[in-house]
Amino acid sequence: MSTAEQQKHATDEPVSVLVSRASQQISELVREEMQLARAEMTEKGRHFGKGGGLFGAAGLVGILAAQALIVTCIAALALVLPVWASALIVSAVLAAVATTAALAGKKQIAEAGSPTPEQTVDSVKADLAEIKERAHR
Repeated sequence: MSTAEQQKHATDEPVSVLVSRASQQISELVREEMQLARAEMTEKGRHFGKGGGLFGAAGLVGILAAQALIVTCIAALALVLPVWASALIVSAVLAAVATTAALAGKKQIAEAGSPTPEQTVDSVKADLAEIKERAHR
């Protein structure tokens, strides 16, 4: 069927059929956009969850590092070398673990981006523009 025949056939259909078809297509479009938004928000939530957990781990290990540093200072004052030297090594290791967890958490939060479903918003805008364009024809 040629384009001219399709246009002629479309104009021969009653308005009620066209309105019904448009309503059905819009309903389908809205359902698909909602599915896209749900999938996008699930993915972003997963990244925010991981990032938050890693930040929590970084905080806990950071507190342990601070406690070990305090013990190091006490041991340094109490004894001359062996106890505080070993406590200082433990503190440095805990601080390195906390730094690694914090950087990993920051990376997860950065990957998640903003909490809005950006792809869905862009898709809806494009759909609205297309509907407006077709309505003016």
